[in-house]
Amino acid sequence: MKLRRSLSQPEEPIELNLIPLIDIIMFLLIFFVSTTSFMEEKGVKIDKPASGGASTSENTTIVFIVTADGKITFDGKEVGLQGVRPTVKRLCSSEPLPVVVQTHENSRSGVMVRILDEAMMGGAKDVSVAANRG
Repeated sequence: MKLRRSLSQPEEPIELNLIPLIDIIMFLLIFFVSTTSFMEEKGVKIDKPASGGASTSENTTIVFIVTADGKITFDGKEVGLQGVRPTVKRLCSSEPLPVVVQTHENSRSGVMVRILDEAMMGGAKDVSVAANRG
């Protein structure tokens, strides 16, 4: 009776069985191909209405412009810091509108902050800042 095995010569050659791996890969390939849609689906053509352009957005935002020398204008007219709150109150009487403060890059930040405060006290919905270069 032989109790020890010889490591130099195995009794059976070792084989790696790749058939189950190939079966799984084929199954995944079939699954993804069958669930992916390659056909272009037909739809109903809809005539979309044209947008109104800039005329509809003019009444939805209040824009104050601060120049480099600190002048505050609204709609091309100089209103000053005292005119910000009454202008916002007048325009927001029916519904609260957003306010944009467009500042020049060389203008003072204190003027911008005071305009933001006046707009909020005037009843503005949202107040934001935009920088203007040049």
